[in-house]
Amino acid sequence: MAKISLIVNGNPVNANVDPRTLLVQFLRENLRLTGTHVGCDTSQCGACVVHLDGKAVKSCTTLAVMADGHEVRTIEGLAADGARLHPMQEAFREHHGLQCGFCTPGMIMTAVDMVHRKGHDLSEQTIREELEGNLCRCTGYQNIVLSIAAGARAMAKSDLA
Repeated sequence: MAKISLIVNGNPVNANVDPRTLLVQFLRENLRLTGTHVGCDTSQCGACVVHLDGKAVKSCTTLAVMADGHEVRTIEGLAADGARLHPMQEAFREHHGLQCGFCTPGMIMTAVDMVHRKGHDLSEQTIREELEGNLCRCTGYQNIVLSIAAGARAMAKSDLA
């Protein structure tokens, strides 16, 4: 067993884990943060995207021990304290950027990272290119793209820019 200490959604976490435990397994099974989904186990679909030290990573191919000493943010911890939803979550709700919802947490976490890296004025082409590692089996992506563009603009007006 390996001892790990990390910050998850602003809370300190200490645990003993098998060194082979994936971050997605640790989040879902140990911490019961089930908003991070397992879609493929091969880093192809993006349903498992979380932020590690503020950067989007696919938690299905990241070992929990790799997060030792770092900060992890999941979809459950995305909204600011006291806020019901993060501006990007609100944009997905408002612009119908989801259907079954399975890919939505990964899409939103990827979108927030995209805004942090690319800014608040995102073209459709940029959004589509940046979503290349995230798959949705229900939509034609059009409302996801519209949601991300709206969410990026909303983030510019919030403290979460």
